Amino acid sequence: MVSQQVQGLLTPKRSLLKNHTNFKGSQMPFNLNSSVTTPPIDYAVLENKFAELIRLQDLDAKIDDNPAWKESFEDILEAAFVEAFDSEEGEPESMLFLQRTLYRINRMKFFWYDDLDNYNNENSRFLFEVQSRIESAWQEWEADHVYTGPVSAQEVTARLQEKVAEDLDPDPSERDLYFRNETSKTGYRHLLAIASIDGLVEASQMSRVLGGVSNEIHARLTKIFLEEYGNGNLSRKHSSFFKSMLEELDMKTRPEAYFELAPWQVLANINHSFFLCEQKRNFLQYIGALLFFEVSVPASFKNYQLAGERLGLSPEAVDYWRLHIKEDERHGRWMLDDVALPLVDFYPSAAWEIVRGYDQQRFISARAGQAVFESVRQAERG
Repeated sequence: MVSQQVQGLLTPKRSLLKNHTNFKGSQMPFNLNSSVTTPPIDYAVLENKFAELIRLQDLDAKIDDNPAWKESFEDILEAAFVEAFDSEEGEPESMLFLQRTLYRINRMKFFWYDDLDNYNNENSRFLFEVQSRIESAWQEWEADHVYTGPVSAQEVTARLQEKVAEDLDPDPSERDLYFRNETSKTGYRHLLAIASIDGLVEASQMSRVLGGVSNEIHARLTKIFLEEYGNGNLSRKHSSFFKSMLEELDMKTRPEAYFELAPWQVLANINHSFFLCEQKRNFLQYIGALLFFEVSVPASFKNYQLAGERLGLSPEAVDYWRLHIKEDERHGRWMLDDVALPLVDFYPSAAWEIVRGYDQQRFISARAGQAVFESVRQAERG
């Protein structure tokens, strides 16, 4: 028997479907193939319920005792997939629910020095199934936006060199110029709030691909990781510089303090990195994605540095941008010359996956950047 509190969490509630009597009833099952139009899903209620469930002691046993809730939740997921992935842009409310759900599961791959009960279900079968279902549907949808097919190893080398040259020094976009020349302190604070979701745990996903045998490629990746982590010196870790920016602006420095502000596109960017890192078969795609990050950061961060200086922030408060610009110029060269191109020779028949990872990350990052820009503009309008 489960407690009354747990029973309340596991029992389907009418509020999950607005104005619906039951979202897993025998008279009107949640049938996606049905011609019956069902009321909209109350994703906020469902998300809060999931956030509570994920911390329960022995979640899998409680789910086994209450299979109706699992079936109902799976039906809700299927409905969310239809809403989220039925268009090229994605339906915002359902996308936000799916990306937040996936993020809550993914974050358990890291240790946050928080309540140990937050990790009760890191090996939950139920959560693994939820993660797999979301990732499968979402990644299939993402693949439709950017297609990179197999090409020869020689063509991979040429394409990577060409793309890197383009992204090292691109012409500034509309949003680049806006941040550089126009954004207010309100907008700048909003930018940092959203960026803090990743900025305060920066490079953590990279740690997930470093285990294994050593070679020259691995050694270079490890060197990049160590520099991101300040070579073990907390004050030099990149996230410490980010924290200094927040402190100067009297902002919260607790990780995830501004989680509610993150658009789904930003969470998708983070979740995509988890997807690549946690499945070693995606290693070459991850290398392509990391290559794009390291190459493209100096150009984009230069605009944020100039914005901070224009707004009168101290040199220490913009050191995060300055440090990245300096180090990532070097990291970008290392990633191309010492990691990506050697991997082309190492895996000639699969090397095209590096280009795929690069192209997809370029698209996902641009989409996230546009969402942040629009969110900042809205915050400035009040």
